[in-house]
Amino acid sequence: MFICKKSLILAFCLILLAGAVFGICAGAVNVYSHEGERTVVIDAGHGGIDAGVHGIKTNVKESDINLLIAKYLRGYFADAGFNAVMTRTTQGGLYGTSTKGFKMRDMKKRKEVIEKNGADMVISVHQNFCPVPSRRGGQVFYDKNSDCGKLLAENIQKSLNEMKECVKTSAPLVGDYYMLKCTSQPSAIVECGFLSNAEDEALLTSAEYQKSVAYAIFKGAVAYYS
Repeated sequence: MFICKKSLILAFCLILLAGAVFGICAGAVNVYSHEGERTVVIDAGHGGIDAGVHGIKTNVKESDINLLIAKYLRGYFADAGFNAVMTRTTQGGLYGTSTKGFKMRDMKKRKEVIEKNGADMVISVHQNFCPVPSRRGGQVFYDKNSDCGKLLAENIQKSLNEMKECVKTSAPLVGDYYMLKCTSQPSAIVECGFLSNAEDEALLTSAEYQKSVAYAIFKGAVAYYS
């Protein structure tokens, strides 16, 4: 499996090279920025006192799973030659002190990371929750005013739908979220699964599945450039 994945990474890199040679540009993204090296900002949602949702069986924090998947995702991008930057690398949040308005301070810090690094793409990693415990699977969101964001979301959703663990295919949805609106570059929020579903929770707390879903996100993101 490792050899297969490394081969796919090489294939994707060749696609990227071909795009640079022939001047292919997907959506509004600038494929020539950073002296030929594309920068992807990977946002591990929540953190610190903002744990997000919790697992229905294990009470695992969404913020912890987000961080683990984001780290695997960063590794895949880095191995493929991208400049991969994370908004947070620890379990803490970015809000400073946990006083009133901490959530907005946290969001603005993430925007600062995106702008400071000149992101060509933004992927925000989250986990879902639904009062109906039968709901399962990955769901990708994009901003309705971003054609390139929609294309990115479609490619990532397609990759998630192709995972062997997928029990029902989904289409990407419009989302009214700060992380989708804080940049003009293609951005997507990826809800990797439902912590309100026991089967999804069991998968999402497994290191092997965390790697697999990170790789699926990576494949979809790279396919966007092709």
